[in-house]
Amino acid sequence: MSHTATLDRTASAATPASIRSSAAALPAGTSPRGFALYVGLDEVKAAIDGVSLPILVDALRRTIAELAPSAETSAAVALAPQSAGGRDVDVVRLALKEPSATARAKQEAPKPETETGVVVDLSRKRIVIDGETAPLTFKEFELLQYLVLREGRTIERTELVTSLWETGDASAPGERTIDVHVRRLRSKLGRYEEIVRTVRGAGYRFDRHADVVIRYGTGAPSPDRF
Repeated sequence: MSHTATLDRTASAATPASIRSSAAALPAGTSPRGFALYVGLDEVKAAIDGVSLPILVDALRRTIAELAPSAETSAAVALAPQSAGGRDVDVVRLALKEPSATARAKQEAPKPETETGVVVDLSRKRIVIDGETAPLTFKEFELLQYLVLREGRTIERTELVTSLWETGDASAPGERTIDVHVRRLRSKLGRYEEIVRTVRGAGYRFDRHADVVIRYGTGAPSPDRF
């Protein structure tokens, strides 16, 4: 079968309204330098029509060379997984990274649900709150970890100071100034601050809530059993 590319010169001489409006909307200081024609057609559909993609590309090139000998052409075939759904032309636009199609795909892509709750990751020494790593200092993490490993037990201020600071450490807080460290820790826990409870006249206790996950991991301290 012979395939000849033909074009109605009378029709092509008239500029389509869509092209005229696009040209009028060009940003200041820019000018058209060419165009891209996205063709949605797989080889199966092309075979049904009695053609193939290489034949169509060659026909378009010869037509352009006849109408505009000075034009330069470059053809790109869009590849996509065989399971890709949607209209062929939309798949082609996305595969070739056509700007407006890529932007639209990002807008329509389902957004992952935000992780909520607290993850106390003892192996990595970090606290994740609602999907964001909390900016705890080393001592703040040690303080929380000490309470977590003794879940449900009230820890006196004296024990916290002697356990978390070396004897003779000039930066070690007193029994009362330990409260400052706890307040700073709780402020960084945000709406989950109540997992560190104040036991009036006694000390502090870690209470696990339903939205708190403890990850021990390999090499993490083992919880004390009381």
